[in-house]
Amino acid sequence: MSIWDRLRGELIDIVQWLDDTNDTIVHRFDRRNNEIKYGAQLVVREGQAAVFVNEGQLADVFAPGTHTLQTQNLPILSTLKGWKYGFESPFKAEVYFVSTRQFTDLKWGTMNPIMVRDPEFGPVRLRAFGTYTLRVSDPATFIRQVVGTDGRFTTDEIVNQLRNLIVSEFADIIASSKIPVLDMAGNQNELAEFIGNKMKGDFAKYGVEVPKLLIENISLPPEVEAALDKRTSMGVVGNLDAYTKYQAAEALRDAAKNPGTAGSMIGIGLGASMAGMVGQSAGASQASGAQGGPGSPPPIPGMSPPWFIAVGGQQAGPFELSLLTAKARSGELRPDTLVWKQGMANWLPARDVPELASVLAAAPPPLPPQG
Repeated sequence: MSIWDRLRGELIDIVQWLDDTNDTIVHRFDRRNNEIKYGAQLVVREGQAAVFVNEGQLADVFAPGTHTLQTQNLPILSTLKGWKYGFESPFKAEVYFVSTRQFTDLKWGTMNPIMVRDPEFGPVRLRAFGTYTLRVSDPATFIRQVVGTDGRFTTDEIVNQLRNLIVSEFADIIASSKIPVLDMAGNQNELAEFIGNKMKGDFAKYGVEVPKLLIENISLPPEVEAALDKRTSMGVVGNLDAYTKYQAAEALRDAAKNPGTAGSMIGIGLGASMAGMVGQSAGASQASGAQGGPGSPPPIPGMSPPWFIAVGGQQAGPFELSLLTAKARSGELRPDTLVWKQGMANWLPARDVPELASVLAAAPPPLPPQG
């Protein structure tokens, strides 16, 4: 090998990085103790930035494109080295390639439940998880604040810190939003967008940004979810008396299909039981008349269902009719106060309930204007 070939092999004339990974954010160009040749070509591809570091001090940052490494293209590095009149000799500098593309499908989630006060259920514990995308927005700041001298920096080295920032902000927003737990599923996109916008300043300190933040699920403890499932099932069933009769009829039909003695005995027993249920329901209906529903006892004579009223946005009660009269006199019960009792479909203003006309009449008239 000639001296020229040996010298040419020791000098680098093309500086570039081809990324064959999915998680590398920063890659330090491996010179293997070789020097960069004056006039070498720096190739920065789309989705990359090249950062030159000289003796631990950040010098120049190059955007995508092909750059010839000469004095006029290295203004900061030339100043640091004191090249006032240009140079032609090889030079040494660390070159860090920073990937500026978006890194997708990064996970975040609450390691411990978040305690919130729900207006319907009271204190509850919530868990949440989702995904986000990450992109380096300021390569110089990212090198200074995060990477340092790391020769290969991957997403695994920063996702934990970003996850902690997201969870901390999520907990603060959820605790202060006072959104009912059952309504959070319908506000996940709004919550995610609000959290992402509020955290832009925190991310910018690291030279990164989160273009997209998603909340995939907000969940309650298993025992609370089981209780909600039971509550939903009761709502779907509706009339428990009718549902019980239906179940008995289904069991009777299945037993009748069994030709064995056991099946016949079960059928006879269920038939007698169902006949008794029907008889009891009919007797109860006759006794209750128009006031009671199927299987419900009539009200005690002289007693009326208690009333509930809305005071300051909160439910108060139950109150007997005599107590409502006292509240009308004190001004706590007014014609526009919402009231409800058993048998009413919805809350109504007191003035729209005929039964309360005598109660409202007990209220004193407004004071006459003074003077």
